[in-house]
Amino acid sequence: MPAKSRKQALREFLAARGITAIGEAEWQAALRELAPISESYLRDLLRDSGLPFAQPWAGIRQQTFADVERDLRTMLEVYAEAMRTGDRLRARYCRRQVIAAKDRARFIARSPKTSPEKKARKEEMVQWLLVWLENPEVFPAWVDIRKRHSCAADAH
Repeated sequence: MPAKSRKQALREFLAARGITAIGEAEWQAALRELAPISESYLRDLLRDSGLPFAQPWAGIRQQTFADVERDLRTMLEVYAEAMRTGDRLRARYCRRQVIAAKDRARFIARSPKTSPEKKARKEEMVQWLLVWLENPEVFPAWVDIRKRHSCAADAH
């Protein structure tokens, strides 16, 4: 009899515990239950589950600019709270998630297989992620200005 897939094991784990949302405790328990599993793969599986998924464990989605913006704004709330309360581990984890997203976007942008349109989108996403990393508190105002400028440029 073949071993269960990670996806099936996750479904069983979620059902057995009656999990209806993913927060820190659920994230840690899933990592333990499904070990060995990479955080990025577990994150993808949990996103596919459709359950509400809290930051910073949810990471930064990059399908659309709206995804990137929403996740960076939410990550900022978690990061700012961690900094305010002195939770350096949580603050570092937030930054690691944004760095990982930046690295993924940059990798896709530099791939010779990536279309010019997607390359341009990913390069812009890299800029958004870099602004967040350089000064997270500035990101909301910066992205609002950036979007207004882009919309004005698109209208011409």
